[in-house]
This record gives sequence, C-alpha cells and structure tokens, in this order.
Amino acid sequence: MNAYLDYAATAPLRREVSEEMLAAAELFANPDSLHAAGRKAAAALLDARDRIARVLGVSAREVYFTSGGTEADNWAIRCLGDGPLYLSPTEHAAVLSAAPVRGTPVFFGKVDGDGILTDFEHTMPEHVGLVAVMGANNEVGSLQPLSEIARATHARGGILFSDCVQAACSQDIQKILRDADAVSLSAHKLGGPKGAGVLVVKQGIPLRSLLVGGEQERGLRGGTSNLMAAMGMAKSLELAAEEREQFCRHTGELRELFEGTLSAALGEKMTVDGRCRVPNISHITFEGGETLLYALDLHGVAASGGAACSAHDPKPSHVMLAMGRNEHAARCGVRFSFGMQTTKDEVLFAAHTILSCLS
Repeated sequence: MNAYLDYAATAPLRREVSEEMLAAAELFANPDSLHAAGRKAAAALLDARDRIARVLGVSAREVYFTSGGTEADNWAIRCLGDGPLYLSPTEHAAVLSAAPVRGTPVFFGKVDGDGILTDFEHTMPEHVGLVAVMGANNEVGSLQPLSEIARATHARGGILFSDCVQAACSQDIQKILRDADAVSLSAHKLGGPKGAGVLVVKQGIPLRSLLVGGEQERGLRGGTSNLMAAMGMAKSLELAAEEREQFCRHTGELRELFEGTLSAALGEKMTVDGRCRVPNISHITFEGGETLLYALDLHGVAASGGAACSAHDPKPSHVMLAMGRNEHAARCGVRFSFGMQTTKDEVLFAAHTILSCLS
C-alpha cells in the first residue's frame, strides 16, 4: 500500500478542473486578438475572472492573473505600498526572498513557539508601507490573527498583504479580505493546475507593474493570457469554496486519528508543532527522526520536510528556527498533509509505517 500525505505541496488535478481546461484548449486564439476567435477567448477569460471575483466577494477589476503563488507574492512585495516592509519571519520563501529586492527597510516581527505572530504592536514601525503576514503557514499550518494585525497596519498607514496559498482550501478568503488589502492564491493547492494563481488587490490600493511588455492585466502584467490556467483556477477555487466545510471536517478527523495513533505509541518522543492550525496539516518533530522522511519514502509514504520549494535545501527549517527550535530539532520535523481524497486506511498505514521506521 502507498499513502500520499503531501497535499500541502500539491493536490492531484481534479477531474472537474481538467475537463474545464480541456474545453478551454479549444479556445486557442489569443484573447487580445480582435477577430472573432480572439473575442471568444477573451469572453472566456473575462468569465473566469468574474467567477473568481464572485467566490472571493470582490470586483473583477481587483483580480490579477499570475503564473502562481510565487509570482503573486513577488508582485505584492515588490510593488505594493511605499516605505518600510514589516513581515513575520515564517513567511514563504517567495516573500522572504523578494523582501531585499523591494529596496526599502525590512523589519521582522517575532512568532511564539506555535508560530503565531506576537507583540506586533511594538515591533511594527510607527510608519509602515507594507505588512506581509500569511493567512496559514505552509509548514506547520498556524493561523495568524489577521484582524488584529490589520488594525495595527492601517493605524500606521500601511497596506496588509496576506499570502493565502495554503489557507484557501480550509479558510474563508472573503473573511480574510475584510481585513487584508491584498492576498495571493495558487490553483494547484486546490486540485487545480500548476502555474496558475491570482493576486487580489482592493480598489484604491496602488499597484505597480512587475512585468512590462504588454497591456494584459490592465497594463500591469505583460504576457499573453493563459486561458487554460485561468479557467482551471476559477473551477478549483469554486470547488474549494463549495466543499470547505466538508474538507475541514474530513481532514480534521484524519489528523486527529493520525496524531492520536502516533501519540499513543510514542508519547513524549514526538511533538506536534503549532496550534490554532488549519485542519489538513500535521507537522510533527520526532525524536530520532533525522532520516525518517527518506525511510518513509522507501516504504511508500509521501510526506515532506517542510515547503516543497525548499525540499532540496539542506539548511534547517526557517519556520522551526523562528519558533524557537534548535537546529537539530529543526531538521527532525516532518509535514503530513491531507486532502479530500485521503482515506483512513492511508492515514493508519502511514502511522504504522512511522512507528515501524522509528522502532
């Protein structure tokens, strides 16, 4: 038996999404062309943008298509607001790597042992241009107090951006957008295609262009529009919104079964990392778990040592270090993540395989 428990890295492409993308493939013309075929493709692109806007409770003019979460994060960090940048130390690498390129002073907040941003009222600059705090951490799943962070940000004249790539499958993004001024999303975490994402920026918030060379995305992102990706993004986001309650219930039950089975056998030899988490992520630090991830792979269990985009980096997890773990502990954590297709049999198989590998 095999168990795929790495949905936080990517989810399988859903049948409903692939069918919609295949239909989009028939609309091969450039949406910016003025002939009939181009107008038909442009109408489909407009429809995809409208559908995404309806799910998110925003105007279609606030939705900008990107090639994924990384581009959306870069666009936000580089091109939103003027003045200092303040961010949590547990942000995705796309945010952390873009921060120095912004060209403004960068300030970091602090997180507690569970990955929750604390004391931001005192560590945030008196005047701030942009605050970047992710909705749900991509490694441990911690949810941030965005309402309180938004109040502190706006009181200082700043813009709040939230990377919601990992949050979209379980959290109400409409609610997050009542606090945040901008969010990023990615389709492949939701059973959509890779290479498809959006940056949502509320009207009235100035956004500079990241990619020049064309009039697409209202002149702010040059490049021929990817209609298949846009339609796949729309469908996956619609499905995630429709199934959110079921998703949370299903994955929460699986996580409870998984962690309970392991805890009953290992006790203090394991630590479940984070609290106030999304239901589909279980990040566990195991005593003697330095090589566990590789052993699990040999036994048919797919999991992750953290963010997939950093999987080949030998350095300890920056998220775990920020949470106060030492370098050894920051190398011993394993992230297990679940989806709608995950079964109890997979979870129990993975748990028993872990126990066998650690014995």
